[in-house]
Order: sequence, then C-alpha cells, then structure tokens
Amino acid sequence: MDLTDLKIDVYSDGADIEDMKEMAKLNYVTGFTTNPTLMKKAGVTNYMTFAREVVKTFPDKSLSFEVFSNDFETMEKEAQIIHKLGNNVFVKIPIITVEGKSTAPLIKRLSDQGIFINVTAIATLDQVKDCVSAFAAGTKNLVSVFAGRVADTGTDPSQFVQKSAEICRSKDEAYLLWASTREVLNIFQAQELGCDIITVPPAIIKKLKNLGKSQFDVSMDTVKGFEKDIKSLGFSILS
Repeated sequence: MDLTDLKIDVYSDGADIEDMKEMAKLNYVTGFTTNPTLMKKAGVTNYMTFAREVVKTFPDKSLSFEVFSNDFETMEKEAQIIHKLGNNVFVKIPIITVEGKSTAPLIKRLSDQGIFINVTAIATLDQVKDCVSAFAAGTKNLVSVFAGRVADTGTDPSQFVQKSAEICRSKDEAYLLWASTREVLNIFQAQELGCDIITVPPAIIKKLKNLGKSQFDVSMDTVKGFEKDIKSLGFSILS
C-alpha cells in the first residue's frame, strides 16, 4: 500500500496556520477543516481575523468554518457572514443544538440561499438522512460523520459509514466526509467504505510516510526507540 492507492480526497484538520501551510505543500491535501476546539488548542484569539487569513493563504483549497451560536436566528446570521469569506468556504453547522434539537430546518433555509454547508457532529443514520434531504439542488455540501468518535464508544462504525455513503450517493449535492480520524488505516477504511473525503490531523498525515514499511521494520524502529530512551534516562537495573 502506498500513496498511489490514495483515491479519497484528504483534508487537514486543525487551526494552526503554520501546520496548515506545511500540509498545503502536500499535493494530496486538497482542503482544511477547523472547529472551535481546534482553534482553542491552536491559541486563536480572533475568529474572523484567523478565518480571513486562512482564506487569503489558501484560496484554492476547500475550507470549512463553524458557526458559534446555538439559536437558529444567530446561526443564520453567522453563516451568512462566513459564506461571504470566499467561494471555497463551507459553513459548518452542527446537526443538533446543545439541547438536542435538529438543525435540519436551518440547513434547508441556508441551502436555499445557495450557502455551501458542512454538516458536522453527525453520529446516526437519521441525522444523515435529515441533512441530505435538506440540501437544495445545485449546491455542494459535506456530510461529516464522526466515525472516530463512534469507534471510541466500542462500536465498529463501518456499517454506519457504508450506509451513510449510500444515502449521500442518492443526492448529487451531498459528499460524505469521514471525521475524527484516529489512525492512518482510517484513511483507507474511509475510501473502501465509500467516503468522498476524509479530514485528518497533521500528526496522522505525517505518518503517511510509513506506507509500505514492513512489519519487521516497524518492530526494529520500536526497539531502537526503546534503546534511545533507555540511554537518555540513564537507568540501570543491575547497579
């Protein structure tokens, strides 16, 4: 398995502008996703300043920025502002509010305005169906299924992802995105299960250099790492 086997679109998931610039040098990275948690981790202090810098720096990449509010009226206003940042921008709308209310009516209203949407935090098939049915003809939208977070519960997300892909294929306006990637293998799992896109943290993208490495070499690298750390610790069992 090597990079020639990579058919799925790969986005980088993060909010550190320097990491984003590094990832943009890779020809297979075609977009970026962000969220409030990643912005907090990266130390972003002004949302719109950050967003405008990203749009200016990556005018030819797919970009996703999330609304911050929880009521439909304010979310709609925020979505309209984000939409105006650029033609390559998708507005991220969580599929439910913090009260558990479906945002499908808001998604439909925004989609009818021609706003491209990245529906995020999806973890059930009903949520996939709700958002896909809300997309207006002629728009382009991302359906972000949080496969990694589902897997974190001990549930194999494969069937969920596969059925989500079938739903998305029923509508030209829907593209399935695997979110919350945990390991390199997820990239090829997402591809096999029918996802159009996967968003991947930079730390995992960097591990793609290991593609094709033999399992023996994995073993050798591991024991060499142990040896290096043992020497740096200076520990001794026999003394």
